[in-house]
Amino acid sequence: MFSVDKIRLDFPILERLIHGHPMSYLDSTATTQKPVQVLNALDDYYRRYNANVHRGLYLLSEEATEAYEEARKKVARFIGARHSSEVIFTRGTTESLNLVASTWGTANLKPGDEIVTTELEHHSNLVPWQMLAQRTGAVLRFIRLAEPGVLDISNIGGIITNRTKIVAFAHVSNALGTINPVKEIIAAAHAVGAIVVLDGAQSVPHMPVNVVDLDCDFMAFSGHKMLGPTGIGGLYGKAALLDAMPPYQGGGEMIDDVQLERSTYKPAPAKFEAGTPDIAGAIGFGAATDYLTTLGMENVRAHEKSIVTYALEAMSNLDDIDVYGPRDDRGGVVSFNIRSVHAHDTAQVLDEFGVAVRAGHHCAQPLMRWLKVPSTVRASFYVYTTTDDIDRLVGALHKVKELFAGVAHT
Repeated sequence: MFSVDKIRLDFPILERLIHGHPMSYLDSTATTQKPVQVLNALDDYYRRYNANVHRGLYLLSEEATEAYEEARKKVARFIGARHSSEVIFTRGTTESLNLVASTWGTANLKPGDEIVTTELEHHSNLVPWQMLAQRTGAVLRFIRLAEPGVLDISNIGGIITNRTKIVAFAHVSNALGTINPVKEIIAAAHAVGAIVVLDGAQSVPHMPVNVVDLDCDFMAFSGHKMLGPTGIGGLYGKAALLDAMPPYQGGGEMIDDVQLERSTYKPAPAKFEAGTPDIAGAIGFGAATDYLTTLGMENVRAHEKSIVTYALEAMSNLDDIDVYGPRDDRGGVVSFNIRSVHAHDTAQVLDEFGVAVRAGHHCAQPLMRWLKVPSTVRASFYVYTTTDDIDRLVGALHKVKELFAGVAHT
């Protein structure tokens, strides 16, 4: 049974009081809190078998190597990859996307080729493609937005064409919670021979995701957004693509044979993991997937749908508030503004009542321009979020409105 009250007992940080109030942590889209199962896995590695991987012919190194590669298998199973060698450990979604742009993109794009992305993207899935276009002479094209913050794919055949080489887009928007029509866009890309790079940062932690079923060519995701440590994440890539790609970085571990003038490289995943990796982070990442697997991703998704529905209904009773994004079938994110109150002011007052939210452009400035606002307040939910958290949020929003009543927005 999925019991949020029982789940919360696994998260020591949730016991904190903030300014004398129970903490309502509503910033899980930025980073999630960590259960004791993940904390214990990190502690166990550093206390009992801290050693470098793949290189030592002694017991500690063998144990570390086994745990590191077992973590890769766990992550691969979690996303439905055919083989663990299709999972590269990176620092997170941002590095994963840059890896694809720098390797596959640089090797395969030429002047006049097109890269298609959307107005909805996090900067991590926009800036690397801008940089790739500048290096190669490729052209950026965009799938535009329509109300209430969903992708307009009515003319997808006019945007994704025979000139398209890469289609890169988010599965779920970090700013609005919009769940994009992944399979339709992937089918349109593959119909013209383009590869698809999926930003799974906000989908892999929150719903069942199977890369084989989706048929994406690459998918990027982060450990810290799914109960794991910071500084660790993954890149899924189809084996044939990874085999054909040049290395991302040079150094130890990724080499096969090194001469003074040239080198040859190991196959994936080692080819893309130069130097000492984040061993503890990978082990903690694996423990996080164990935890989520035990909960059941269908249950995780059902809980978030219930919480976001409750939040939207509770906030609908507030006057002078604008809520952005689709009403139905969205991720566990609610972005909003109180009219005549700056988002940063709202967030600071909420903190005084123990409610932690994010305020700003959420690394999605093109989307903010489409919304015609400089920033929004974002409340985001996860497995430990309760209706009490939402009630505290709404209660604190009443205090914000009272405090700023009659104050002009500047």
